[in-house]
Amino acid sequence: MVAEGDKVFAGSIPEIYDRYLVPLIFQSYAEDIARRIRTRTPNAVLEIASGTGAVTREMAAVLSPGTKYVATDFNQPMLDYAKACQSGDMHVSWRQADAQDLPFEDASFDVVCCQFGVMFFHDRVTAYREAKRVLKPRGLFIFSVWDRIEENVFAANVTDALAELFSETPPRFLARTPHGYHDVPLIRSELQAAGFKDLDVERKAQQSPAPSPRHPAVAYCHGTPLRTEIESKGANALERATDHAAKVIASRHGNGAVSAKIQAHVIAAVA
Repeated sequence: MVAEGDKVFAGSIPEIYDRYLVPLIFQSYAEDIARRIRTRTPNAVLEIASGTGAVTREMAAVLSPGTKYVATDFNQPMLDYAKACQSGDMHVSWRQADAQDLPFEDASFDVVCCQFGVMFFHDRVTAYREAKRVLKPRGLFIFSVWDRIEENVFAANVTDALAELFSETPPRFLARTPHGYHDVPLIRSELQAAGFKDLDVERKAQQSPAPSPRHPAVAYCHGTPLRTEIESKGANALERATDHAAKVIASRHGNGAVSAKIQAHVIAAVA
């Protein structure tokens, strides 16, 4: 069960998310998923949980002129930010939508994609059934999920730092939600329950570069719903948490430009 607070990306979070988190952990996977989709030369693509548009921007750059591309997100502030960043792009149409109840006709798309969004769905099997419903026969559902937090070093560093600072009730958003859906047998079983039979899962490791230890500290503490958990700890908690996370990252990786491992599963399911 996903906590309601874990799904709130509002206020300044979308801007910080796009400025800090996208280059830190999302960009390389966005480029990868765009390459995979492009090889299928689709006529119609649906993106769900598009966030601030990391994949959308990559896809818009490689789409053929006649391709239909619809970017959706349940969270209106994230969608508004993404749309503002690509306001002049005629390739993309934008729509607020719940992945568990998609407002599209059956067999409407050649590809449905979702980068690091399914972990936030309240009912993933229902969302997977919806993806299959709107796909054409033999259409592709491709999505990514983070591997366990221990394989994603900066996220683990920040989580460790917050456990030191708030030892009685440490904020656990990163481990609980973004990195809480990494069990491949579970992912396979939920896709099969939704009617997908032809499945491929690839574990993909990348490097997460940052110009300083403070960059990943700000990215996670300010640019995700972890911020709400931290701010509940009292006055100045956010700044104290950010400072301590940056200190822990520096102690483990150095004080200059830093880099650490990130790891995800990329799942391809054919309707």
